[in-house]
Amino acid sequence: MSRASDVLVIGAGVIGAATAYFAAKAGLSVTIVDQGLPAGGTSSACEGNILVSDKELGPELELTRYSLSVWKGELAEHRHLWEFEAKGGIIVASRPSSLESLHRVMKVQRSFGVVVEELDPAALRRAEPHITPDALGGAYYPEDSQVQPMLVAAHLVRLATESGAVFHAGVTVTGILRDGDRVTGVRTSKGEFAAGNVVNCTGTWAGEIAALAGVNVPVMPRRGFVMVTEPLPPMVHHKVYAAEYIDNVGSSDAGLQASPVVEGTPGGTILIGSTRERVGFDRTVSTEALRRLAQNAMGLFPFLAEVRAIRHYHGFRPYCPDHLPVIGHDDRAPGLWHAAGHEGAGIGLSVGTGKLLSQALTGRTPDLDLTPFAPARFGADAPTPWEATR
Repeated sequence: MSRASDVLVIGAGVIGAATAYFAAKAGLSVTIVDQGLPAGGTSSACEGNILVSDKELGPELELTRYSLSVWKGELAEHRHLWEFEAKGGIIVASRPSSLESLHRVMKVQRSFGVVVEELDPAALRRAEPHITPDALGGAYYPEDSQVQPMLVAAHLVRLATESGAVFHAGVTVTGILRDGDRVTGVRTSKGEFAAGNVVNCTGTWAGEIAALAGVNVPVMPRRGFVMVTEPLPPMVHHKVYAAEYIDNVGSSDAGLQASPVVEGTPGGTILIGSTRERVGFDRTVSTEALRRLAQNAMGLFPFLAEVRAIRHYHGFRPYCPDHLPVIGHDDRAPGLWHAAGHEGAGIGLSVGTGKLLSQALTGRTPDLDLTPFAPARFGADAPTPWEATR
């Protein structure tokens, strides 16, 4: 058995990397284990969104704003490492009902201090000259940003190791070590690792790790596709999406949902999302999902009808039934902590989650109350991840 660390982080995606980084910076001894390499799961199959615009009033919006302050504050010196772009986001409404709903959302968000500017049709077309002529108006969110998620995970793991953390790749966790009721480490494919605290940052697999400790955390996979176009001159200047995207984010429907999210990249390609569907871990390529992506994107930006898609990719977002992540100590298994279930907001929320957990792990009161995200909020009658994906 290895020498006990203060903290053992399972998973080197963006959430695990951020948790390890802030824990190591706080002076804790940290071990990170992952069955692959950094960003080998969901973090490598997403767009890298840091969105304020799609959050409803409540705990997730509070966590979003806190995380954004970390991205733009103490991590600002590293922003070049992960291609941080404060590009801003625009929500587009093309139906009168969507425009009315957007106005209601803006009013509520402003009451919480979110910066948002209403765009009439003329202002919208000045911001995005190639937008659909059907657009009736929009909303501009200057705080919406973008990062390259694989670079975030890789560099945060590197920065954590520079602060003393130890990273072990190719290590699969097979069991939980206990002394009585208390979790004291993990059993793995490469031996046992002892730790004062074990943090479950395994994304869509978080329910399986929780089950090893005898607790239920109903994190489920929700499959999503992204298309990538050929490189183009600058044509899309912000992160642009249809108002219907907000409804899909908050939906619990298991069926295929698709709403257009379109944005350019520094390399000239355009990323086209997004779809959501609960199909377990089925990795089959869905031609229907891709068709819907293309159709919706052309509806938002008609010029895309003449542009080639050069590739697509997909992954599984870690989804919780109440649409809130699981963050904090699990009182049902003392010594076990969780940071998972962020679904499509995981990249944006990662650094806030990691910093808050590091504060709790060092015995300090976190800057933000973690009670709404408590793992034990799921009672004994909550569905297991396996039941919920059938």
